[in-house]
Amino acid sequence: MGFFLETLISGLMTGMLYALVALGFVLIFKASGVFNFAQGVMVLFAALAMARFAEWIPQWTGIESKVLANVLAFIGAALLMFLVAWLIERLALRHLVNQSETTLLMATLGIAYFLEGVGQTVFGGDIYKIDIGMPKDPMFILGSVFDGGLLVDPEDLIAAAIAAALVALLALFFQKTTTGRALRAVADDHQAAQSVGIPLSRIWVIVWCVAGVAALVAGMVWGSKLGVQFSLSTLALRALPVVILGGLTSVPGAIVGGLIIGASEKLSEVFLGPYVGGGIEIWFAYVLALVFLLFRPQGLFGEKIIDRV
Repeated sequence: MGFFLETLISGLMTGMLYALVALGFVLIFKASGVFNFAQGVMVLFAALAMARFAEWIPQWTGIESKVLANVLAFIGAALLMFLVAWLIERLALRHLVNQSETTLLMATLGIAYFLEGVGQTVFGGDIYKIDIGMPKDPMFILGSVFDGGLLVDPEDLIAAAIAAALVALLALFFQKTTTGRALRAVADDHQAAQSVGIPLSRIWVIVWCVAGVAALVAGMVWGSKLGVQFSLSTLALRALPVVILGGLTSVPGAIVGGLIIGASEKLSEVFLGPYVGGGIEIWFAYVLALVFLLFRPQGLFGEKIIDRV
């Protein structure tokens, strides 16, 4: 029982990190109705920015405190993501208002390749490390309940707490604020939102800024765990089953989908892997998402679209 719970907890913690990446997909889709293929590269770009700023700021300012340097690096990376969001709206999205979803989708592909190239040019192509002080050594918990306790990674627990806090804030933002309701109105119908006075350009800048901050938090956590390298952009592919299960229009769905995918990946690798061969953790989530699409295409929390003619 103890081994099963260790595997389950590890999967749930990984699922929370997947949810961080999936949040970006949900935010952009809620505001523009398009799937943002640039989200994985945004995670990479934000992580590169923070890693390099954390190296450069002590050299530029003489600051010796690592905590202060990391705080300033986070603020600098967040401001950079705000600038990226403004440029995306100014140079791309502003000219694509009321265009088809296919056109917007292709625009996000172009943005992804552009950000990847700029990131490599400005920040370099080496592997960098983000050290935000999270503990690395595993620890044992619930020793009084299980013989020897359960082995968990405290870094995963902290990352899961950060992800949960971000999801809670975003859920409140969309449900309780005027801007959040405007974002949902824009997602439903661009032309109708404009007709009632909602400024589409400002809304898109806001949502890309929020998605940029979500990408920065995801990049910071994943960079602390795995290092910042260009393979980090493939995290978007691991988050696809998450948004399929949770629903492309639901912020809480991103976290529920992440928990399901993370737990199923770990449990399938440990308990089914010996029977079907290694590597099941890589593809099991996609098979699960495919089966799920057959019964509930809109996801667990997604809105069912009904077209009347």
